[in-house]
Amino acid sequence: MNQNQFVIVGLGNPGKQYEDTRHNIGFMLIDEIAQEASASSAFQSKFNSFLVKTTWHGRDVILAKPQTFMNLSGESVRQILSYFKLTEQNLIVVFDDLDQAHGAVKMRIGGGHGGHNGIRSILEHTSNDKFCRVKIGIGKPLHKSATANWVLHKFSSEEYSLLKNESFPTAKNRILDFIQHSK
Repeated sequence: MNQNQFVIVGLGNPGKQYEDTRHNIGFMLIDEIAQEASASSAFQSKFNSFLVKTTWHGRDVILAKPQTFMNLSGESVRQILSYFKLTEQNLIVVFDDLDQAHGAVKMRIGGGHGGHNGIRSILEHTSNDKFCRVKIGIGKPLHKSATANWVLHKFSSEEYSLLKNESFPTAKNRILDFIQHSK
C-alpha cells in the first residue's frame, strides 16, 4: 500500500454531447492536470474509467474520469481504490457545485453528498466519507425546475475563461497543497 499515492477523480458524464458542460467540470480539471503532467495521451480504459498513473509536481497520482455516468461514479472509484490498495484518505474528488457562484473553489474533507448524485454514489461505494472534495461553483439557474438543463449546458466563453484563468489554477494549487501536506 502506497500511502503517498493519491487518486484524483474528476466527475462528469462520458460522451461528446457532455464535453465542456457544467456537470463535466471534474473531467475538465483532470484534463488540465494530465496536460501539465504530460500524460494527456496516456489515459487507458480501466475500472470503468479513463485512468492514467503519472507524476505531477513530483507526486505520484492516479488521474481518473469515471465512464459510468455521474450517478454511478462510486462503482469506478471503489474499483480503483481496491486495486491500488488505497484508502479514502488518498482520494480527491473534483466536481461541480450548484450552491457556489460560478468559478468559486471550495475544498473540504468529509461530509454528506449535498444533493450531488456523483458524491452520493461514491459514499454508497466506499467505507467512509473522509475523502477530499474539491467543489467548483457553476452557479444555479433562476428556477429549480431548470437544474437538469443548467448542469448539462456548455459554458459561455466568459465562464470558460474564468475557469481556465482563475478557478482551475486555484483548484490545482489547493490539491497540490493537500497532497504535499498529507501524511
